Amino acid sequence: VQLQACGGGLVQAGGSLRLSCAASGRTFSLYAMGWFRQAPGKEREFVAAINWSGGSLGYADSVKGRFTISRDNTKNTVYLQMNSLRPEDTAVYYCARAPTSSTYSRASSYDYWGQGTLVTVSS
Repeated sequence: VQLQACGGGLVQAGGSLRLSCAASGRTFSLYAMGWFRQAPGKEREFVAAINWSGGSLGYADSVKGRFTISRDNTKNTVYLQMNSLRPEDTAVYYCARAPTSSTYSRASSYDYWGQGTLVTVSS
């Protein structure tokens, strides 16, 4: 399984970005997906997760109401819509695939990871 994340970039505070993560393989729809981020000098942290069908979502408190995770199983792609961005959202964002259809918030629960895409929010 290969995960390819894209959509990062430089944006001003208050702006928006949409990240995409395309997965290889024919079993994408069977598994939950997650987004994590890692800021310089900090540990990787959970951002959002979505179960296999999109019917169960989970968010970190720091992004609730601003970020939205979604997926299109026909395109093998998971998205992260990020609105009202803040400088503290600056990080490398990673998508990951869970080993089951259920969502998890711990990075150790995910078995495949994308390469990351950098999001920089200027003040």
